[in-house]
Amino acid sequence: MSANPPSPLRLLVTISIAILAVSTASVFIRFAQEEAPSLVIAASRLLLASLFLAPPALIRHRAELQKLGKAELLLGLLSGFFLAIHFATWITSLEYTTVTNSVVLVSTSPLWVAILAPIFLKEKMTKTIIIGMVLTLIGGTIIGFSEGCVWNSGIICASLSDVGQAEASKGNFLALAGAWAVAGYLLIGRRLRAKMSLIPYIFLVYGMAAIVLLVMVIISGQSLFGYSPLTYLWLLLMAIFPQLVGHSTYNWALRYLPVALVAVITLGEPIGSSILAFVILKETPTLFQIIGGVLILAGIYVTSQKNE
Repeated sequence: MSANPPSPLRLLVTISIAILAVSTASVFIRFAQEEAPSLVIAASRLLLASLFLAPPALIRHRAELQKLGKAELLLGLLSGFFLAIHFATWITSLEYTTVTNSVVLVSTSPLWVAILAPIFLKEKMTKTIIIGMVLTLIGGTIIGFSEGCVWNSGIICASLSDVGQAEASKGNFLALAGAWAVAGYLLIGRRLRAKMSLIPYIFLVYGMAAIVLLVMVIISGQSLFGYSPLTYLWLLLMAIFPQLVGHSTYNWALRYLPVALVAVITLGEPIGSSILAFVILKETPTLFQIIGGVLILAGIYVTSQKNE
């Protein structure tokens, strides 16, 4: 904890701004996807964020970065790798499924952190974790099949093979894979964050993630160049608001708030994203998506109570 923690009002205002900033990501991504491939979007987001962080990190925090050992650098590389996989899979998921589905499913990452904690952090599996896991899996199942089911005097669903081959199901799985990847990023980064101040930490991890994504872009034969000014505007806004303002503020808050409380706070993202998607993209969530989303958020909330 800091010797001079911010006031409750400052924390509330700052966290509210972070939630709003992160919630804009899905909308910016949808606009950028009209021209740019998903991998290019992910790489540009992390690359631009890293470039913004480079001056303060290399000038004001050079000594701290130079003191990092091989083990810490390897942890940063691995953490950045998971973050890169997270953005690559999640952003790609938005090509196939709705913003509501994608954001709610990728927001299950706190649950997977809780499930993996007994293995990597030697924490016991409590009753609240089990209850939360069940709620989330039920909610995820409902959302996974929501695109293939309708209400017509009862629930009518397409065959399992049809649903499994649907583009929406592919998008839902990619969003879930994004949640698994960010869980790895959080588990590894927790130890690294305890040893580093905010700017060097996010510069190292964002930078590593940018490198991994750039390699993916090159291997896939894509390019960061040749897009319209409007597309570059969406990429720039994505780097500034969801990444530098939103995600970095969550990392800042970890110094002053319990991890469980920060995890619960991040659950405001699917709500904010769904509202923005409804207002800007005219995406109206179905009844099944709402029910599944509520169950997932309830499961994550219950699971997060274990640390309080």
